Amino acid sequence: MPLILGTNSIKDTGYNVANSVRLFSNTYLHKTPDDAGNTTKFTTSFWVKRSKIGARQEMVAKWSSGSNNATVRFLDDDKLAFVDYESSTTILGKITNRKFRDVGAWYHIVCSIDTTQSVAANRAKIFVNGVQETSFSTNTIYAEDDEISWNNTWSVNVGWSGNDGYMDGYMAEVVFIDGLQLAPTSFGEFDSDSGIWKPIDVSDLTFGTNGFYLDFEAGGNLGNDVNGGTDLTEVNLAAIDQSTDTCTNNFCTLNPLSANEMAFSNGNLDVDQASDAGGGSRTDDNARGTIGVKSGKWYWETKLTGATAPAVVGICFDQLAQGNDLSGSTGVYAIQNASATYAYKRENGTTAETAGFPNPVANNILSVAFDADNAKLYIGINGTYYNLAGATGDPAGGSNETFSSIDTSFFWLPWIESRGDNQQALMNFGSGTSYSISSGNADANGYGNFEYAVPSGYFALNTKNLAEYG
Repeated sequence: MPLILGTNSIKDTGYNVANSVRLFSNTYLHKTPDDAGNTTKFTTSFWVKRSKIGARQEMVAKWSSGSNNATVRFLDDDKLAFVDYESSTTILGKITNRKFRDVGAWYHIVCSIDTTQSVAANRAKIFVNGVQETSFSTNTIYAEDDEISWNNTWSVNVGWSGNDGYMDGYMAEVVFIDGLQLAPTSFGEFDSDSGIWKPIDVSDLTFGTNGFYLDFEAGGNLGNDVNGGTDLTEVNLAAIDQSTDTCTNNFCTLNPLSANEMAFSNGNLDVDQASDAGGGSRTDDNARGTIGVKSGKWYWETKLTGATAPAVVGICFDQLAQGNDLSGSTGVYAIQNASATYAYKRENGTTAETAGFPNPVANNILSVAFDADNAKLYIGINGTYYNLAGATGDPAGGSNETFSSIDTSFFWLPWIESRGDNQQALMNFGSGTSYSISSGNADANGYGNFEYAVPSGYFALNTKNLAEYG
């Protein structure tokens, strides 16, 4: 199960990437070049964080028709493919043996071509996180001096091929180079302390006739070509699809690999149990976050949209088995089960069944403030925190916590459980949401965009904060 811990984080990355684009369903960007560019040399570089696995997903593609196209894609078996088809003939077909199934990590992918190379293996290369891929289940190589599809006048698409396979996840630093076969060191480097591959500034590269550079920093124009060329056209994208979850500051999301019978969307920030198709109880429909902590102080929010459906919001420990229902008996609102979960449970949306903890209604926002340093958890509704007796809590001051004495020898993760049909939870870990934030609150490091104030001393769940406080 993908899980990010403090040792996987870099506080100072040198060059920082501010934004990514969150792609899903039928969203993509495209443009059609006026003129053809170099017919033998090409490089594309981008960072990607997957939200969905087990499905074909296009990242950067050239498209004319189903028989004439070229693409970098994840296949439905989660292998990486770099292909070029002309008149239904495969002139390039490189498919890795390796699978890419980590939904909590950013991958840097570089695909480069130079068909003038005399050595066949050098004509088309794939690099992931600075390392060349050399093991392929399929390895069809261009003939020497072949003319490639990548720099012709076909439509170039980001997040879709032109036929199917929409990207579901995040993309950042998308670079398209016409006329050069570049090494990954043109786009990134290994951190001297941690050894983690990280991005570098690419703005001074030579992009060529049809090249472009997307940094996604203009929320009102996500297709802006920073290189100065014609912008890409956005399809079904808006400013709310801009994210601060990037390859230099990775934010927590929900993890579909450790979830049961729930539908994920919006970059694994939204989770929905729409119907009881399988029949019976839905009490095992739970999901957890991709970042676990056992020290520091952490904050996130959850918006519940279901009017009456039960839901559970809180934390679970990292060894909780997938599908385990540890939410307690029906009718218990504030729950604790075998020290494996600590959470607030809304049962029916109407009447609270404990002494004083209020019962939220549809579209209320629950705040979760986890003080792992002092083994306390605070849960609030619309900015006000409560203990189990209904007294007002104060995470910053350390008083009237909802739960205490949490065993922090474990790593603890954000946790959501659906306990009925038609319940949707919209998570806000600070990188962006599917709903509008009216106030805009950040933590003391400037990270996050929350509806309610982040308690003093608490921080958004991302890798820069984790490197400092986790």
